[in-house]
Amino acid sequence: MSRARTAPQPSPVKAEGLRLRARLRYLYHGSSPLAVRFRLGVIVVDFAIIGFFLIAPILHEAGLVFYVVDYLIAAVLALDMAARAYAHTDVKDWLKKPETWVDVFVLATLLFPAWLFNFGFLRLLRLWTLLNSDFFWRTVGHRYDDTRVEEITRALASLVTFVFVVTGFVYATFRGSHPGISGYLDALYFTVATLTTTGFGDITLPGNWGRVLSIVVMLTGITLFLRLAQTIFKPHKIRYPCPTCGLQKHDPDAVHCKACGEILCIPDEGS
Repeated sequence: MSRARTAPQPSPVKAEGLRLRARLRYLYHGSSPLAVRFRLGVIVVDFAIIGFFLIAPILHEAGLVFYVVDYLIAAVLALDMAARAYAHTDVKDWLKKPETWVDVFVLATLLFPAWLFNFGFLRLLRLWTLLNSDFFWRTVGHRYDDTRVEEITRALASLVTFVFVVTGFVYATFRGSHPGISGYLDALYFTVATLTTTGFGDITLPGNWGRVLSIVVMLTGITLFLRLAQTIFKPHKIRYPCPTCGLQKHDPDAVHCKACGEILCIPDEGS
């Protein structure tokens, strides 16, 4: 008489790990109100960290206080990264994401501020990765499920990120070696004046590399401004994939797809 075989039970430690992973997946990827509130909290913390990155050049003069806050943020960021990696189905796929490597670099600058502080301006890339991430839009999408809002936010994030990354680079590179750049505000003033092609001329960067940087800032700034203006003033469209040809965006009152003529059933905003 054969005995029924029972599946081996996981060890208590492994079982606890599986429960933790399931809980993290529920919080980071779930759609319940609790999961959305959790992700909103994570996003608020992210914005607070980005705010610290903005004022870090000023706080750096505070000495010990700066390093205490710096390492506290490093601990929070490391914990968040570990939780996201553990909650992800495929860690290798998570490692391929650009925002993951931005976070790794940011964490390195936080853990080794004495050696990597001059590269701290690249921490502001976290603002761009946050506002362009699926994590952000899955969380706020239920409140701002609007293609126009998303496009304007992404364009504005690119412009703001560029401004502060360039400001940090100018501050870290030319402070002390150029009389016009004596503080962070001077670097920000130069960046905005150059980016808007105002060109007051009271602060100019020396040498050929200074001219090259100014040209890059002007050309890139104009491009980002045009992109932002385009997203603000162009006719509003909504994201509704055509079931036949796959065209993603249509006019809100469209009845037929402009590409293939397929009849569309775009739901009203209130439905």
